[in-house]
Amino acid sequence: MLRRSAPGKRTSVITLLVALLALWPLAPTMTATATTAPVVEAGQPTGGAEVVAVTPVADRLVDLSVRSQALGGRTVKVRLLTPDGWNPSDRRQHWPTFWLLHGCCGDYTSWSGTDIAKIDSLRKVLVVMPEAGWNGWYSDWWNYGAGGDPAWETFHTVELRQLLERGWGAGSNRVVAGLSMGGQGSLLYAARHPGMFRAVASYSGSAHPLLNDESVNRMMGFFAGQGNDPLRVWGDPVAQRAVWQAHDPYYLAKRLKSLPVYLSCGDGTAGPFDPPGKTDALEADFNRQNHALAAELRRVGAKRLTTNFYGPGTHGWSYWQRELHASLPMLLKALGVSG
Repeated sequence: MLRRSAPGKRTSVITLLVALLALWPLAPTMTATATTAPVVEAGQPTGGAEVVAVTPVADRLVDLSVRSQALGGRTVKVRLLTPDGWNPSDRRQHWPTFWLLHGCCGDYTSWSGTDIAKIDSLRKVLVVMPEAGWNGWYSDWWNYGAGGDPAWETFHTVELRQLLERGWGAGSNRVVAGLSMGGQGSLLYAARHPGMFRAVASYSGSAHPLLNDESVNRMMGFFAGQGNDPLRVWGDPVAQRAVWQAHDPYYLAKRLKSLPVYLSCGDGTAGPFDPPGKTDALEADFNRQNHALAAELRRVGAKRLTTNFYGPGTHGWSYWQRELHASLPMLLKALGVSG
């Protein structure tokens, strides 16, 4: 159950949004202009994103429908968990911002199935939960423009970031976390966009997809989901190896070494939230990948690395919710917010 604000103490988010919607035709700053993201291996679209609808979901939860040129004109959803006192019509107000990324086969609503709306410390920050595609991998697909493939990285790090900061109370003080595909995405965004995030956490993330043939083949299997051509995302792992390396956190470790980094993963055997005897090859693979990334971070001189390789545990929400709580003190400290 979502916690509601006490009467008389806080202005309802829904009331604020009703007032804002009444002024919708007068709000030109709903549109953000995109620029070229610092990505070397893919051509980037230009243009922008705009909010075309606002849907109050519950107290402190709001969905924005955003039309994006980076996504070829598609309209996708972004869920906001708003802080106490949030007022989108006050353009002078900017909140510490926590980007929380979903995994493969999920969507922007995924984290709403956890207890995030009940965490008191998250009443002090704006939590951004963007759509990233069922199988988008937080990437500008390598042949962008040739076949109309999406540019998820540009959408998030350029279009959506600018839109939220100009019209929805997001500040430039940011951290990022995610699970599985989103764990990889959080590491990629922190590494590939220096200065954008002050800390990063990855829960059961794909941290080194080029670790070995098993890891590469598993990633190609994900890329082929929903009938896609697996070469559309990062290209061929041999012919386009530079593109793969540019999206592999292991090869970006030097760019992460100055940040607080939190890595966690189970080993794929039955843990406290699993039935006896359960095994999980995906989590076991990601566990090996995370150990490799942690070793590489230490090798390049990372001083603020925290790992929780907790042994028994599979690829599931009970573990990710627990790890969100475990990593929050680090993330909030980076934001300058008390827990």
